[in-house]
Amino acid sequence: MDAQLIAFTGVAAGMVALPGADFTVVVRNALASRTAGLASAVGVAGGLLVHTALAVAGLAAVLVAMPVLFRTVQLLGGAYVLYLGLSALCAMRRRAQDGSGPPSGAPEGEPERPAPRDFGRALRQGFLTNALNPKAPVLFLSLLPQFVPDGQPPLPRTLLLAALVVVLALIWFPAVALLVDRLGRWLRRPRTARAIEGGSGVALTGLGLALVTGPLLR
Repeated sequence: MDAQLIAFTGVAAGMVALPGADFTVVVRNALASRTAGLASAVGVAGGLLVHTALAVAGLAAVLVAMPVLFRTVQLLGGAYVLYLGLSALCAMRRRAQDGSGPPSGAPEGEPERPAPRDFGRALRQGFLTNALNPKAPVLFLSLLPQFVPDGQPPLPRTLLLAALVVVLALIWFPAVALLVDRLGRWLRRPRTARAIEGGSGVALTGLGLALVTGPLLR
């Protein structure tokens, strides 16, 4: 039994499940529809695929070694998360004024009819929120080599570890989206939905501001 692989699975699972901007985006979009939530979940996994691929290729080391480039990614990521947070707060304000809940794919009791545009937007939001996370290159660059046994070729092992991270994300985030959809009748009540949207807006805005105004993450 590969003890290091088991240990890495536990560490990676905790890392993937840790609430952050990507988790908030998946929950917020899942409130709109199951399809939007799942699209965001797949997008998040795609962002993780980018980070793990960069770490395996060694390109993350270049990013970390170049402060200007790293800061650029940090500012882009912060600006995008801030945009999502402010958008959520604006949407909550509009719905508070007209007393509505989040938009859903279909009236209650009818099959969901997702719009392709909504699917693409949710997929893009999940992907960009994760792919522009400036902490991820440092995290994967420092984490993956720790679980390569001495004397074993590093490339096949790091490829396996990277694939495992993506698989865990493809399990966790769709599960979150499906759980939100399962609880949808209660979560989509106007008052509850506005509270969740407001909370997600505040969380995303805070994360975005921390990235934009904070010191260089190294």
